[in-house]
Amino acid sequence: MIKLRLKRLGYKKNPSYRIIAIDSRSKREGAPVEELGYYNPKTKEMKLNVERARVRLSQGAQASETVMYLINNANEDGSLNYKKSEKTKLSKKAQAKLEEERKAKEAEQQAAEAAAQEAETSAEA
Repeated sequence: MIKLRLKRLGYKKNPSYRIIAIDSRSKREGAPVEELGYYNPKTKEMKLNVERARVRLSQGAQASETVMYLINNANEDGSLNYKKSEKTKLSKKAQAKLEEERKAKEAEQQAAEAAAQEAETSAEA
């Protein structure tokens, strides 16, 4: 059976992977049937021949969980559709500061609204 999986390259603590089609009985670094692309998890750089990967899947190849994720999130050109989370974890002190700023803005808005209403009432009289 053919499997789509990652072949590890790179040196210690700096992995990069090739996305390959390989016989399921072969070793991780064994000779592949076909190379479909590469993936660098540190830089989120990827180049994948999505068309060939889908052909292999339609022929009955089994994809590993990671490779299936990469195929599903690949753009048409084969790059990874990766969106970095825009939320950042803040310390309690920073969260408190942001909360104070938000409350100050709300207070300013309420004061401005009250002044506008006061001006309206004085203009009517």
